[in-house]
Amino acid sequence: MRLRSLGCAGGIGGELRTTSFLIDDDILIDAGTGLGELSLEELQNIDHVFITHAHLDHIACLPIMVDSVARQRDRPLTIYSTEAVIATLKGHVFNWAIWPDFTQIPDAHKPFMRYQSISEGVPVMLDGRSITAIHADHVVPAVGYHLDSGKGSLVFSGDTTSFDAFWAYLNSIKNLRFLLIETAFQEKEKEIAILSKHMYPSLLAEGLTKLTRPADVFVTHLKPGDEVAIMREIGHLVEGEVPIAMPNNHVLEF
Repeated sequence: MRLRSLGCAGGIGGELRTTSFLIDDDILIDAGTGLGELSLEELQNIDHVFITHAHLDHIACLPIMVDSVARQRDRPLTIYSTEAVIATLKGHVFNWAIWPDFTQIPDAHKPFMRYQSISEGVPVMLDGRSITAIHADHVVPAVGYHLDSGKGSLVFSGDTTSFDAFWAYLNSIKNLRFLLIETAFQEKEKEIAILSKHMYPSLLAEGLTKLTRPADVFVTHLKPGDEVAIMREIGHLVEGEVPIAMPNNHVLEF
C-alpha cells in the first residue's frame, strides 16, 4: 500500500492543508483541505472515503469533491465511518440546507454517493487491503484507522487524546511499520489540549514509552504557527528516536 500525505496540518495558511491522505489511487482517509491538491482526474479515481470524525478540518472538501466528480463517474462514491459520524454527515452537511443529499441524486436507486457503516475492530477488505477503524478518544465520536497491506501496517490515530488501549492495540500489530499521531498543542496550552481531547508533547512522550513495537513515528495536526515550538518540545521530551513532523506530499509505502 502507498500513502500520500495531501494535508496533515491543524489549520490553513500558506502551504498548510488540513487532514487528508490518499491511499494508492482509490482510497481517502479523511477529506480536509489537502484534498484540493489532487487533479480532477485523480479525484475521479477515488472510490472509497474513510472518515475519522465529522469536524470540519477533516471533511471540508468532501461535499465539493462529490459535486465536482459525480457526473464523470459511473458508480457511487462510498463514504465509510461509524453510525454516529454518518448521522452527523446526514444531519448537518448533506442535508439540502448546507449541501445537497447526494445519496438521492440523480435518484435513490443510482446515487452519486452512498454511506457504509463500519464498526470498530472489524476490517474492511478492499482488493486485499485491510482497513480497520480503531477507537479514538475525542470530544465527538471519532476513530483512527489501521491500514494493513499484509506486508506492513500503518496506523493513523485521527484526533485523540492518549489512552492505554490505543498503545496496547499498537503493540498487538506484528507488522507495524508507521504511526501517524496527532500533537496539536504546545505544553503551555496543555489545559486547552485536555479540554479539547488533543495531544501535547509530554502526553505524546509518555505514550511512546508504552509503545513496544518498532515503528517510524510521524506527528500530524500541528497548530499553524506553533509547528517549530511543538516539535522542539517533542524533541526535548521524547526518549530514543524522536518523531518527525509529517510533511505535505510525503509518501509512505508498506
